[in-house]
Amino acid sequence: MTTAETLPASLRYLAVAGEIVQKIAATQGPAIDQAAQICADTIANDGMVFCWGGGHSRMSVEEMFPRIGSYPGFYPMVELALTFYTTFVGADGMTQSFFLERQERYADAILANYEFGPHDSMLCFSSTGINGLVIEMALQAKARGLPVMAVTSVAHADSTVSRHSSGVKLREVADVTIDNCTPPGDAVVDIPGLKYKVSPTSTIGATSVVNALKARTAELLVARGVEPIVLTSPHFADRPEEAEEQLQRVYKEFKRRKRMIFGRD
Repeated sequence: MTTAETLPASLRYLAVAGEIVQKIAATQGPAIDQAAQICADTIANDGMVFCWGGGHSRMSVEEMFPRIGSYPGFYPMVELALTFYTTFVGADGMTQSFFLERQERYADAILANYEFGPHDSMLCFSSTGINGLVIEMALQAKARGLPVMAVTSVAHADSTVSRHSSGVKLREVADVTIDNCTPPGDAVVDIPGLKYKVSPTSTIGATSVVNALKARTAELLVARGVEPIVLTSPHFADRPEEAEEQLQRVYKEFKRRKRMIFGRD
């Protein structure tokens, strides 16, 4: 038995999680930089980076914005019907969510709510990259002229078949694909006597990408003379009123950009 196999399951999980983050750092720098260039172009030109994620990929969208250390220019697109299923059974249960995330035409109803401009872009999160809805969101964004970025598990996509009627997968639609470097099946820890693995890694992989992308985009914006209005922690401001003032600036900037995407220029 190897040393790794004798470690407690908790430490084995943390070891794998660390390896995934290191793999992202070693292999995904160019893709993250390419996506950051798109995001910086979008934000600097008063556009919006529309961020879509269903199921647990919603967490990646919320990590992008609004989150401490984030800034307006990223627009979170989340549908409660696809994400509010902690009841698990009954109303808003998992069964309904699984059904909806495979429905391609659901994208029509979602996208009909938005106005897209010439400088907007789309960022799609999906741990599998094979469900009909997320692929249709990406396809329709491209049809509207938006550059499309994807954060997904390439290994998982390569191990499964598409559920979209075209047979394509998310990474085949996107202009830029960032691999979250997580394995097929997502869960990574074997427990002796337990048939199925526990403890997924896609959230760690995806949110690591999110914050690397956010940081690089901010860096590019500052280099262009565009200062992102950062949502900062209220606990570490120089003056008690400074955090509230900054929060109001974030609100104001987000509302200014939001007016444009709902046709109220």
